[in-house]
Amino acid sequence: MQKVYSVTQVNSYIRGLIEDDLILSEIQMKGELSNVKYHSSGHIYFTLKDSRSAMTGVMFASETYTLDFHLEEGQSVVVTGKIGVFERDGRYQIYAKNISREGAGLLYEKYEKLKKELEEMGMFDAMYKQPIPQFAKVIGVVTAPTGAAVRDIINVSTRRNPHIQIVLYPAKVQGEGAAESVVRGIKALEKSEVDTIIVGRGGGSIEDLWAFNEEIVARAIFECSKPVISAVGHETDTTIADWVADKRAPTPSAAAELAVCDYYAVINALELYADRLDARITHRIAEARRRCSEYELRLKNRSPENSFEVRRERINGMQSKLTNLMERRLRDAAQLCDSYADSLNDLMKLKLERNKARLNEMKVRLEALSPEATLGRGYSFVEKNGKPLNSISQVNENDELTVYLRDGKVFSNVTGKEKRTDD
Repeated sequence: MQKVYSVTQVNSYIRGLIEDDLILSEIQMKGELSNVKYHSSGHIYFTLKDSRSAMTGVMFASETYTLDFHLEEGQSVVVTGKIGVFERDGRYQIYAKNISREGAGLLYEKYEKLKKELEEMGMFDAMYKQPIPQFAKVIGVVTAPTGAAVRDIINVSTRRNPHIQIVLYPAKVQGEGAAESVVRGIKALEKSEVDTIIVGRGGGSIEDLWAFNEEIVARAIFECSKPVISAVGHETDTTIADWVADKRAPTPSAAAELAVCDYYAVINALELYADRLDARITHRIAEARRRCSEYELRLKNRSPENSFEVRRERINGMQSKLTNLMERRLRDAAQLCDSYADSLNDLMKLKLERNKARLNEMKVRLEALSPEATLGRGYSFVEKNGKPLNSISQVNENDELTVYLRDGKVFSNVTGKEKRTDD
């Protein structure tokens, strides 16, 4: 009976075969770097590829001290190390001990230069991106007529919407003249009745995808009046066409999903909306009928006769209230006027008494200050020629004077004068 081996045993056996091979234990490989990842542990993971094949690799943190440059996408390098097997996943890879830089990668440098120029021109700006129609009826596809890309687009599109129309422009997507062929396809579909254009192809090396890094293709996509979805290569591949397109899809299948609506999902949604609308209308009709019945009942209870009687009673009640209010206000006003009149009389009497008292007081003061009162106290008043005298310097001997007393006046002649001396 043939022996049955476990997966671990087989992977371990293969690992032993590879590690025992003298050539694979110390080998140098030349290629272009892609998928470079610096892990937080210090390890560096990468893919080394050429135009036809690729191999994953790793440089452990303990070996990275030998690097004198930073590993980047597109660099052409020579990797020295050994080929080993990662038993857990059953895949072989190169374990790098040293990586030397052979060149910067002319295609990658050209790619970066063009990308920078177009970005500075604003061709990647979101303000120029056209929205992808949600319910496209016709989609155009610019790709090779054979290959996985066109099959994936057709399969996904027809599965999502069996009524979709697909217009294929069979373009050359690799090699000499590919860029010009893609441009012709974009311009041809732009003039047709398509709603959206998908431009793309399957995966490959940077050389295989280079047609989609050409400036003429980028400008054709940018200037296209129809929305363009770029679907070039695999998810890890990024071309100039991806940057300038209105929408970038990681794969051709994903582009078909973006361009074509899910017909059955739309139908289900419409049916759901119809059910909701029908339920809402039914509810509204029932509610309207209920309100009509209620209004009918209210209308019967509010006939013109009843309404007139109710209003007449309300008016009579309001008239009675108004009459009572006016009478009460008149009584209050009369009482207030009487109160104000009594207060005014009292105030006038009080002021009159005060004025009489003040008048008497002023009379007494006036009488006390009158000349007659002064003469009554034994004083006299002397005039000369009708003018009062208050100094002996105003009179001379033989002058005629008039002396006023309390009960009359005396006429006299001056026989002499004597000035008073103050002691």
